[in-house]
Order: sequence, then structure tokens, then C-alpha cells
Amino acid sequence: MVNRLRLNEKCVRDTEPAVGRDYQIFDTDVRGFAVCIYRSGNRAFTIDYRHAGRQRRMTIGRWPEWSTTSARDRAKELRREIDAGGDPLGQKESGREAPRFKDLIERYIEVHLPHLSPTNASDQKSMLAKLVAPEWSNRLVTEITPYDVEKLLNKVAAGRARPSKAKPNNRARKLQGAKPTPVRANRTGEVLRKMFTYAVGWGWREDNPASSFRRRIENARERFLSHEEIHKLAEALEAAEDRRAADIIRLCMLTGARVGEVRQAQFIHFNLEHLSWSKPASMTKQRKVHRLPISDEAAAIVRQRQLLVPRGCQLLFPGDVPGQPVKEIRRFWSNIQKQIGIPDVRIHDLRHTFASLLVSGGASLEMIGKLLGHSQMQTTQRYAHLMDSPLRAGVDAVASAFRPRPKLVHDANEAQKTA
Repeated sequence: MVNRLRLNEKCVRDTEPAVGRDYQIFDTDVRGFAVCIYRSGNRAFTIDYRHAGRQRRMTIGRWPEWSTTSARDRAKELRREIDAGGDPLGQKESGREAPRFKDLIERYIEVHLPHLSPTNASDQKSMLAKLVAPEWSNRLVTEITPYDVEKLLNKVAAGRARPSKAKPNNRARKLQGAKPTPVRANRTGEVLRKMFTYAVGWGWREDNPASSFRRRIENARERFLSHEEIHKLAEALEAAEDRRAADIIRLCMLTGARVGEVRQAQFIHFNLEHLSWSKPASMTKQRKVHRLPISDEAAAIVRQRQLLVPRGCQLLFPGDVPGQPVKEIRRFWSNIQKQIGIPDVRIHDLRHTFASLLVSGGASLEMIGKLLGHSQMQTTQRYAHLMDSPLRAGVDAVASAFRPRPKLVHDANEAQKTA
């Protein structure tokens, strides 16, 4: 027989546990509401109901953390939900099993990152681990809203103090504050948009909260070496003791290639008879084979490396670890910067300088895009303003043709003298 009485604090407190079994005392006011007396002496409030022909029991809370009054009020709310056809226990279980953002990160890394270049994949892993996971790791994927996305990107754009260590051992770094990073915020937004697109496809949520995130203004860095600086750089590289690092810089300048592409270059990629360099898809940023012509000077560097590299090694610039290309030339470049006085010039700026020299030589944007390996024309458009000089010359020619010719003014005094 089912025990029923009006539950209150006294009966819940004074009821004795049974030996070897648990039992319930049901409330007379709210149908299904009960207190469960465990054999251990603990007590908890529950509600029993049927859903879709199945008997269900949901725990409301433990006593005395939950008082009888508060448990009864909660039972009334649940009873109304049950009578309306709901299944509160099923919702609770589905919420517990629902994917969290850390699960989305794991699956995104597993599914998407293998298709990216190692550098890009590593960068996205770092971005998710340092910027996103600390904020959203334990939140449900369905809980993230567009406001949450904007709030996170605002925090990323504001930057963080460098270094990330709580106690930096360098006084200069200790005094260095946060630096705004709007570009990093845009890249984070693009990764989040891709992740939630996957989440929608997997049925983890119905919409993409990052689909229309606000992009921050990006001011593209523009630094081109002048002819004088190029001459100084050439002289410094010619006199450098580290021929391997010097040849890497020279090849970057002569081909417009990225430094990573030059470091990983192999002899089999070059056709010195036809003066061409075929970069495999695994080396290029756009993940496509990129074939470009090279100059005689670039080919001379390849031939010289053939004489310097040990026989059997395919790498143009082998590193200290056998079978691996050279990893770092940052210290060498830092010395070059100090030597010729270009502290604000990065190695990547040599690629921009290569493009600027092409423009000054009359090359079209389409030609520049092919030589640099751009997959999108908008990437090459950043060099369009360099074409202002020939355009300005054409405009000046029109102005010169339209300009009125000077008139000869008649001198009356001179005419009288002549007469």
C-alpha cells in the first residue's frame, strides 16, 4: 500500500529509514510528489509520472538542502509541465548529454584541420585553446548566442598583455601592456563561423550565431624597400658569412616566394633548363601546385646550392637535423636589419617589394597574382595603388594637351622704334 500524507518538515525529519530497503512517502496535495527515505538515512524529494507509457521518476533535490515547501512548489511546476505533455526528466537527461563547446572543438580539430596546412592548423588550435576554450569550454553548443560571439571577439580585439605568463622574468615584458589585435579577432570570427556551420550540419543546433559577426577594420601593412635599401641589402647579403641564410633571403627577394616555401624547397622542384620552379601543393598557402618562372640569378643560386649541399640530399637548405630543412633564420635577419638600418622591415616585406618592382616594370595585376600564387584577385588588389604613377603620367599628358598655348604680347614701344 502506498504511504500518503501531507508532507512537512517534521514528518520528513522524523521518519525512520527501513532496514535493507528504500521507500517513499507520497504527498496528498501534489500528485506524484514524494519524499524518498533511503536505507542510509538520507532523504530526497522526487516526483513520479508517466510519459509515453513509461513510468518515470525525477529527483527534485535532497533534504535538507531543499525544504518541503520549496520542493512542493517545484513539484507543482513540474506537474503542470507533465500535464501539458512534457517530459522534464527526458529534458534533463538530454541536456546532460547535449554536446558542449569543448566537444565541438574536438570534432572540428578532427574533421576540418587535417585539410589545412600544418601552419594554419597549428595556428587555429592555438587560437581555440587560448582565446575561445577558456570562455566557452563547458557551455552547451546551443547556448551560444550572437551576443556571446560579439562579446568574445571584442575581448580578442582588445588584445591581452604580453607575455601570457603571470610572472614574466623580464622587466621590459613586465611593463608591456595589452596591444589591440583586430585582425586576430577577425580570424577568430571566421573560425567560429566555420565551426558553427559544421554544428548546424551535424544537427547540434539550428542556426549559426557567428554567421554575421562584425568585422574589424584591417589596415594592411605596406612597407616596400627603396632602390637604395635594396642595394644595401644586396651588399650585406653578399658579404654575409652565413651563406645558407643569405641565399634564403636572396631567393625570397628574387622570386617573391614566402620564406617557408624557400626553406622547404627541393632540387627536384626546379627545372633549370626552362628556368621554372614548381612548388608542390603541400608547400603553398593556397594548397595548390604553383609553377612560376625564375630569373637567371635565382637559377644560379640553385646551382650553387647543388655544389654546397651533401650528395643525396634533396633539400636546397638542409637544417641541423638530418632530413629536415633549416628551421629559423630570424637571428640572421635581425643582424641584417641592424646592419643596414631597416628595423621595420620583415622578411615578408621582400614579397611586397617584389610585387612593387613588377608594377614599376609595367606588369599587370593578373600577372602579379600569378607570380605570387594568389588564388583570389582581391588579394592582389592591395598593389593596385602602385599603378598610380603610369596613370598619373597619362593624366598629365591630357592636361598638357588641353593647356592653352602662350600668346605673344605686342609691344607698342618696340613697334614705334622699328617704324
